[in-house]
Amino acid sequence: MNIRLFNTMSRKMEDFQPLTPGHVGFYSCGPTVYHYTHIGNLRSFVLADLLKRMFLENGYEVFNVMNITDVGHLTSDDDDSGEDKMEKGAARENKSVWDVAKFYTDEFLRDSADLNLLEPSARPRATEYIQQQIDLVQKLVDLGYTYEIPGDGIYYDTSKFAAYGALTGGALGGNRAGARVEFNDAKRNPTDFALWKFSPTDKKRQMEWASPWGVGFPGWHIECSAMSMALLGAHFDIHTGGVDLSRVHHANEIAQSEPITGAPWVKYWVHSEFLVDKSGEKMSKSSGEFLTLSVLKNRGYDPMAYRYMLLMGHYQSQLAFSWEGLDAAANGYKNLVRRVADIIDTKASNAIDSAVFDEWHDKILGAVSDNLKTAEALVAVQELLKSPSVDADTKYALVEFIDRLLGLRLIPAAQKLKELEAADVPADILALANARAAAKAARDWARADELRAQIDAAGWSVVDTKDGAKIIKKA
Repeated sequence: MNIRLFNTMSRKMEDFQPLTPGHVGFYSCGPTVYHYTHIGNLRSFVLADLLKRMFLENGYEVFNVMNITDVGHLTSDDDDSGEDKMEKGAARENKSVWDVAKFYTDEFLRDSADLNLLEPSARPRATEYIQQQIDLVQKLVDLGYTYEIPGDGIYYDTSKFAAYGALTGGALGGNRAGARVEFNDAKRNPTDFALWKFSPTDKKRQMEWASPWGVGFPGWHIECSAMSMALLGAHFDIHTGGVDLSRVHHANEIAQSEPITGAPWVKYWVHSEFLVDKSGEKMSKSSGEFLTLSVLKNRGYDPMAYRYMLLMGHYQSQLAFSWEGLDAAANGYKNLVRRVADIIDTKASNAIDSAVFDEWHDKILGAVSDNLKTAEALVAVQELLKSPSVDADTKYALVEFIDRLLGLRLIPAAQKLKELEAADVPADILALANARAAAKAARDWARADELRAQIDAAGWSVVDTKDGAKIIKKA
């Protein structure tokens, strides 16, 4: 299958050509584990998961890396100022930095499992690669790309890298003009960034290491270059992340990597757009109030409903989150699960029609291989499940493929639904359901809604279908 991706660097669609035939290596910027991961952050991780699934279904051998940032990320993402986010998280919770990192790493891994994200081939932590980061800074020092700000740290001089800012369409001067931070008089250029920060002299940090320049800690950007080079080599196929990382973090990664590895360091850059609220503002932790996957679960939503909501959009377009939108996604997902459950009821011999299978397989995989057009793929999935001309056994085999490709857990959810439907319905619940049916026949909608609420409160659901109402035990 021909694979096409939008490359942020070239700002155009490109046919994917791997550096090594049959193999794809890619790096994804992971979470900074000083707080819970909000659902906007999770969108970029779902993007990485979809990429991996798409390449696997196209027969590629995949090695993907997603880091855990557990040191060095300062509260200002733009200008190397403010507190270290990890130290700030420790102070907020009156815990050690190490305990904070472990707790929020575990929370992120739980979210990843709930969203059915495939385990990356490697999940390095920044604190496990301190020496590699020091070695990389030393190479940049030796090449003459750095300078020291006394009492502050070792900085990268962006004026030494002519292509700085190319990822977002501008040279150094253009980025200067667009910088959202005040000029720091100690810097040579406003876009210069810290490679190694010195520990303060008036207090001891919980995370600090010896280096050729003194005790301190790495800047945020250097970790991704060091870990990707260690695990993927000097050149690799794809780098992913949220669009907010492209202007500063990824620009800095390129600047500090290509003097050492040679250009181009990464062949394709793939960025997901923001998840925004009704006002159009991006989801953010800065206000201290943000939605997590746990909040959605506590409100009764299956994490797969949120994944389905993301797949109904396109990763390059902003997606507006609302509870109404999530309700629509939840209903859409439930309808798919219902249809798959009906297929399980009717499948018989496990003999499939190969020609029909290939036709639908290629249609769905083709949509996802064309710059991850998941919404188009889901439309095809809905058409497939409704089609009377495709037998149940072929449909079931295709749903197995769809679950691998889109990660929606349709078959496990359908099997669970069948188990709940098979549960014996108590006489009192059955009586309420019969009374509701009578109220509906009499067009007494208020009474019917009241009886449905009583059934729900008792731990059961009544679902209206074309064949009549079904009573299902809640999970």
